[in-house]
Amino acid sequence: MAHAGADVTVGMRMVVAAAREIRDGEVVFVGMRLPLLAFAVARSTHAPDAVGLYENGVIREVPAESLIYTMADGPNLEGATMLGDMLSVMGPLASGRVALGFLGAAQVDQYGNLNSTYVEGERGRVRLPGSGGACDIACLAGRVVALMKHEATRLVPRVDYITSPGWGEGRGWRTSVGLSRGGTSALITTRGIIRFDSPDCVGRLASFHPGETVESVRENTGWDLEAAADCRETPEPAPAELSALRRCDPERFWTG
Repeated sequence: MAHAGADVTVGMRMVVAAAREIRDGEVVFVGMRLPLLAFAVARSTHAPDAVGLYENGVIREVPAESLIYTMADGPNLEGATMLGDMLSVMGPLASGRVALGFLGAAQVDQYGNLNSTYVEGERGRVRLPGSGGACDIACLAGRVVALMKHEATRLVPRVDYITSPGWGEGRGWRTSVGLSRGGTSALITTRGIIRFDSPDCVGRLASFHPGETVESVRENTGWDLEAAADCRETPEPAPAELSALRRCDPERFWTG
């Protein structure tokens, strides 16, 4: 943590990594929790023309001016470009105008499939909240970035249930089931960043966060995780990114 300082938390690193996935001018399905901050950081730094869509029908061209806990909070409504309904944001998604969607899940597998429906455990099946709009985003956005805690029980060889499809069974699967675009492009975890850009669509470690190693990440992954040829330590947050993040989350509600 030499460059950014010892006060940079794992949550802050995840937010900055997520923000860097947003390209300038893109329409982004923002989602909840850490992506709320990631959109604000991206808009304040390298992506001033990004547009954020929220599942409750809010469209923003500028981030909220104060901390928001849910997408329906007052600061997210005030000054919004548009306050509509779910159709207002699902329409652009269905028509192919959403470049990036952020998702979370209880499980993810080596092909980037996400599960938020149920998991099988020692006590049987445990029901989870389900899809919401996650399956729609996974099927229709230009690409998907997922954020989650990195544990071997959550990063599994095969999810118990595919709530939100990534690359299914590998290369060519999405096309074979009629999904003409999209797919999981990156998984940002508490330990590193995994990307799904290999020919076989299997996730490979692209970077490990400070304090981790390739081996420590592998040891906490449920599949035989390979490291990319250019795998390296995750770059430290830049001063401008940290400044934007601290403005958005001054009490570290989301980032610890």
